[in-house]
Amino acid sequence: MASEHPQSIYNLQSAICNLTLEITEGDITSQTTDAVVNAANNHFWMGAGVAGAIKRRGGEEIEREAMAQGPVDPGECVITSGGRLAARYVIHAAVMGQDLQTSAQLIERATRNSLALADAHRLESIAFPAFGTGVGGFPLDECADIMIGVFREHPAGSLRLARFVLLGKSSYDVAVNVARRVLEQNGHPPG
Repeated sequence: MASEHPQSIYNLQSAICNLTLEITEGDITSQTTDAVVNAANNHFWMGAGVAGAIKRRGGEEIEREAMAQGPVDPGECVITSGGRLAARYVIHAAVMGQDLQTSAQLIERATRNSLALADAHRLESIAFPAFGTGVGGFPLDECADIMIGVFREHPAGSLRLARFVLLGKSSYDVAVNVARRVLEQNGHPPG
């Protein structure tokens, strides 16, 4: 099942050249995409938030695999198996360092690197949480603006679907409103 609330899917296929972008309300750990993305710290220990949810549902082996590849510079990414998740892979995007602080630059870099790593592994679909908005405390509207901008600019590769998964209807509404604004500013009618 793609979402807990199938009626809460906003599809931007006509507006983005290389990717279909879906915005959905749901649980990142239940996504059936080729990969889900973990909003991680640069050492890849999985405590709270999205990381904790992925570890609880997918298994501790995901954390072990990720930590064996770290630490990395904030903004960089690694890929692991999906453990018991429906997704085959987890891409761990280091959107913060050990201080658990993030920034617009780190969110943009981690989003770009996640997409590039998915293409490098010839994945066709990927699901993202809102980077840095939980533990990192970054404003959701700014995060959505950054990430949707990166999705729009992503060059053609193997990826066909990027799904932005928001927890809760109010977060979903914020992301959809940002997407509509971004598309209208760029001369694309919402679709």
